[in-house]
Amino acid sequence: MAGAPDHLFNLRNNFYLGAYQAAINTSDLPNLSPDDAVERDSFVYRSYIALGSYQLVINEIDAAAATPLQAVKLLALYLSSPENKESTILSLKEWLADSAIANNAILRLIAGIIFMHEEDYNEALKHTNAGGTMELKVLEDNMELLCSYLLHKKAFELEYEKHALNVQIFLKMHRSDYAEKQLRIMQQTDEDHTLTQLATAWLNLAVGGSKIQEAYLIFQDFSEKYPMTGLILNGKAVCCMHMGNFDEAETLLLEALNKARCKGSRDTSQFGCMQSSHWQIFFTLSQLLLKYTKIFVLSWWLEITSQLKLSHPDHVLVKRASSAEDNFERAVQSVA
Repeated sequence: MAGAPDHLFNLRNNFYLGAYQAAINTSDLPNLSPDDAVERDSFVYRSYIALGSYQLVINEIDAAAATPLQAVKLLALYLSSPENKESTILSLKEWLADSAIANNAILRLIAGIIFMHEEDYNEALKHTNAGGTMELKVLEDNMELLCSYLLHKKAFELEYEKHALNVQIFLKMHRSDYAEKQLRIMQQTDEDHTLTQLATAWLNLAVGGSKIQEAYLIFQDFSEKYPMTGLILNGKAVCCMHMGNFDEAETLLLEALNKARCKGSRDTSQFGCMQSSHWQIFFTLSQLLLKYTKIFVLSWWLEITSQLKLSHPDHVLVKRASSAEDNFERAVQSVA
């Protein structure tokens, strides 16, 4: 018994791979059910968010919109300005406490993304895992649920996104063992799913060693099957850096930066978050060049630092650099 055709497959796949403009451009799909139309709109607005068009999303989603779209608007508000974060998180918590909407899948996904941005990983997992703990709901022994997945694959897409988000959260917590268990769930349900392949590459990069080559092959396969995106380029660049291929990494990163500048991308989707941003990779690349090749790249590094502070003032690297600068100034004053 085959499930209904999945009219949103290409749109989702474009979003997962970072082809946000393509997702927007191909979203005019006729004869969608009301539920599919809401899901379509949520991906379109999330694509606009990933491109940095926060105000467009805020303006277009009004108070009458469905709960999933209201949740997406919360994400846009959260990312649009540091001043909005506290009030947005307060609203999010109120919604999650409302039994009428608390179990909405997109609301819980957005909650996971926002709390991951806040580095409140336990709170994020509370909304992406049943039970609110790090205990994983492993599907390996539940064949009935696996069969249901195969028959109703489309209905599981949001749960699949939450699994992918969990992999990222566990890797950020330096718990590759939990990430591997979560990945196993994804592999058993659909090993060829784009998110399964991405999550496999993320875990391989975290594990390192011979797994780096396997991660590279995954990104290479994506680059051969689909139009090149910043997410794919970044993934390949990280692999190249791990393998010591700095020239190729720089070429890939320059291409990623060029794409970002042309399209105005400020990838804040959960998938973009997992891939080290091209700015972060350039930071790492400049540091590795200094360490291993003794190339003097201080002026380049300072230029990148300045651009990063202007474009991503809340980036973790900006915060770390600012903290280091403050500590240095205090140390200088203490011995002056």
